[in-house]
Amino acid sequence: MLHAGIFTGYYPYGLQETAQKIQAQGMTTVQLDLHFKDMDLSAGQITAAKAKLVRDTFRDHNLPISCISGYTNIIHPDKDERARRVGYLKEIIRNARAFGSPYVISETGTYNTESDWVHHPKNKTEEGFEECRKVIAELSQEAYDHGAVFLLETYVNNVVGSVEETVKMFAQVDHPGLGLLMDPTNYFETHNIDRMDEILNQVFDTLTQHIKIAHAKDVKRSGEDKSEKHADIGDAEASESHTFRGVGEIELPAPGMGALNYDLYLRRLAEKHPNIAVIIEHLSEDDIPRAKAFLDGKFKANGL
Repeated sequence: MLHAGIFTGYYPYGLQETAQKIQAQGMTTVQLDLHFKDMDLSAGQITAAKAKLVRDTFRDHNLPISCISGYTNIIHPDKDERARRVGYLKEIIRNARAFGSPYVISETGTYNTESDWVHHPKNKTEEGFEECRKVIAELSQEAYDHGAVFLLETYVNNVVGSVEETVKMFAQVDHPGLGLLMDPTNYFETHNIDRMDEILNQVFDTLTQHIKIAHAKDVKRSGEDKSEKHADIGDAEASESHTFRGVGEIELPAPGMGALNYDLYLRRLAEKHPNIAVIIEHLSEDDIPRAKAFLDGKFKANGL
């Protein structure tokens, strides 16, 4: 059966309290964010003892860690900034198994220096793609060397955004250290959102074999507000990946609050991945019970 999990970063507490609250809400797994009020897991601060404490705490609460967040702009145009960001991502990858999961996730980046989520013309050039390919190949080898797998997460405004770009990247980086985080909402733009089922079927027809973990959020047209949207989730230190809600024509709300055909999404997902973790995102803590009830309802309705 498919099972529901949550990012730990939606809980602005210490390690123990975070695990307790997630367990109380009936989750069966977590995506680990290296962000707790009582522990420093920033660059250079990860240790074997800290990783074991995190892993064991979630295991004690029947919450296996299915994957680890490493979100950063891996192709930041400032080379020193890129080196810093990729360096920390590699540190997370090297310690992934100690935290309890081989899977470490990041987006594929943008050449925009103002935001990790805004388009830049170079993103859709051969030069930009090749530069990104080299970094992804490097991260895949780093993962393989440490018993891990780097999962890329696509997003329309990043270098790897469309289904075709994703297929191309996996063809060019054919490596056991590389996998895919499946989030179908990230493939939709104003030109294809009205072809919802066609795009969903294309996603699974071409990419199923690379999927390791899945996400649950939603997608809809943004209406009049075309700005970059962020939500207040009750944590001033929260990662931008958790506060981000879309930019331009497309908004990315919590699961059940948009237009995604969840029945088709989950049925196609379960065809080849019947026991995969589906991680809820893009919400605040007070909305988590509703979102989980929505997702559980879809699991039941579709016999998954």
